[in-house]
Amino acid sequence: MKGIGRPIGRRRALAMGAAVAAAPAGLVSPAFSQGAFPDRSIRLVVGFPPGGSTDVAARMLASRMSETLGQQVVVDNKPGVAGNIASQIVADANPDGYTLLVGNSNMGTVPALYDKLPYDPVKGLEPVAHFQTIPMILVAPIGGAKNIKELIEMLRKEPGKYSYATAGTGSNGHLMSYLFIQRAGGDALQVNYRGNAPAMQDLLAGRHAFLIDTVATSKGFLDANRITLLGIGSEQRLASLPDVPTVQEQAGFPFRVRTWSMLFAPAGTPRPIVEILNAAANKAVAHPDFIEKTKGMGIELIQSTPDTAKAFYLGEMEFWAPIVKASGIKVE
Repeated sequence: MKGIGRPIGRRRALAMGAAVAAAPAGLVSPAFSQGAFPDRSIRLVVGFPPGGSTDVAARMLASRMSETLGQQVVVDNKPGVAGNIASQIVADANPDGYTLLVGNSNMGTVPALYDKLPYDPVKGLEPVAHFQTIPMILVAPIGGAKNIKELIEMLRKEPGKYSYATAGTGSNGHLMSYLFIQRAGGDALQVNYRGNAPAMQDLLAGRHAFLIDTVATSKGFLDANRITLLGIGSEQRLASLPDVPTVQEQAGFPFRVRTWSMLFAPAGTPRPIVEILNAAANKAVAHPDFIEKTKGMGIELIQSTPDTAKAFYLGEMEFWAPIVKASGIKVE
């Protein structure tokens, strides 16, 4: 993938955080010491309800950025339409750095899923920092497939017999599941739920062949041996789960699915302000508290520049567009 930021290991992140904290303010960004920006609180818009993974990431980021910037960064939840309401709010805001967005991987698929959007996802928003990526996992009920090869054989041998759970048509889980089934050469029935929690409950009951989820939300069930972890949806094994093979190791075809979090500003925000916000976001994810809270959750914390963040964002849209088109999935 083009332009991806660099994942930071725990030791390197701790060292980086200490170095930034010890540096004179002017070395982090000249504008910090000038007092030009920020001189009031910053609104951080999140397109999902409180308590969800995007909201949790935004609140951790906001807390640490507040310390660095010397002004409160206040999270404002504006859920609805797969995050598009929040994206439009920020795209329409004054480009002065005081209204920002924490967006997630839905933003890589919505341009292809929706025939018309009330904002331009490329020209309306300015990527500031790509600060975390979360590889997905495939899980199955106890008594179901024991590994990816068994799951593929099931879907090929009896196409349409088995089902998979998703949080809704066009959701990340839906598109990722479609991609897996397409590349596996099988077929399965999609069953929609209002979120991953009820989907997981029916998976536990053995009603579905698989579910694509995150380590964080599956961890309790995995630790209790209530579900089977089939494989990791990344190109490399996770440092937190080194003994679990990737899907593509087992399947023999490329398969990389992930969610991510990025900080955006309205298009036209002055570059010096973007740089200040980028530096604050990079410092936030290098903070020991941020690292500790994400430890063991399969989360890769990322150091990025505005340019690598933009390249990553454009690359995600480029990756998903032909997949969405081939699937025929559309959202009203």
